[in-house]
Amino acid sequence: MKIDFLTLFPEMFQGVLGSSILQKAQEKEAVRFDVINFRAFSDNKHQTVDDYPYGGGAGMVLKPQPVFDAVEKLTAGTDAKPRIILVCPQGERYTQKKAEELAEEEHLMFICGHYEGYDERIREHLVTDEISVGDFVLTGGELPAMMIADSVVRLLPGVLGKEASHVEDSFSTGLLEHPHYTRPADYKGLKVPETLLSGNHAKIQEWRNKESIRRTFLRRPDLLENYSLTDEQRKWISEWENE
Repeated sequence: MKIDFLTLFPEMFQGVLGSSILQKAQEKEAVRFDVINFRAFSDNKHQTVDDYPYGGGAGMVLKPQPVFDAVEKLTAGTDAKPRIILVCPQGERYTQKKAEELAEEEHLMFICGHYEGYDERIREHLVTDEISVGDFVLTGGELPAMMIADSVVRLLPGVLGKEASHVEDSFSTGLLEHPHYTRPADYKGLKVPETLLSGNHAKIQEWRNKESIRRTFLRRPDLLENYSLTDEQRKWISEWENE
């Protein structure tokens, strides 16, 4: 996969892209990152990329020219056009399902804005996806773009140590993930559930499934509204509702 980031602050990406799973993914040649300062595509000697909004109002708006020219240069000579993602508060709420969809692509391009917003022509004529990471406002699109890239890259084949490592992550199954424990089995009198020490894999899987349902019921019951529950799982929920 190739991932481009169009930004005015390329230095923000150094630590994230050069660490942990994202660094390992590059070493395994599962992904290639390019961080492009689209200020370099400005057509004026002062390299300005923003201007006052028509109609008045506070703040500055990103001009279309530098962004259009940057995208045109980066996609020149390629048959397959990238998914061009605008990270903004007005976009669709980002989910694990969207991450899985984007992980099937060969080329992603993120446009990271700043200031008051984008010229609407960028939104209407360049982007394929508008994504929001939550109902709050950030200074720019760099942090959301890195978050989305991280969630996508870890799904690529060969990136994680085990192919099944992400399968039971929260939201991958539609539920929150079950609790985890490790050694020691008894820490300051706080003990690991006996089932996990039993060696009975069927019982362990049943425990994990039940705890996943319980955690989702207690913390994110909205996720259960569209989840296909078994009769046994419905029985568990009924018992918890009566506790």
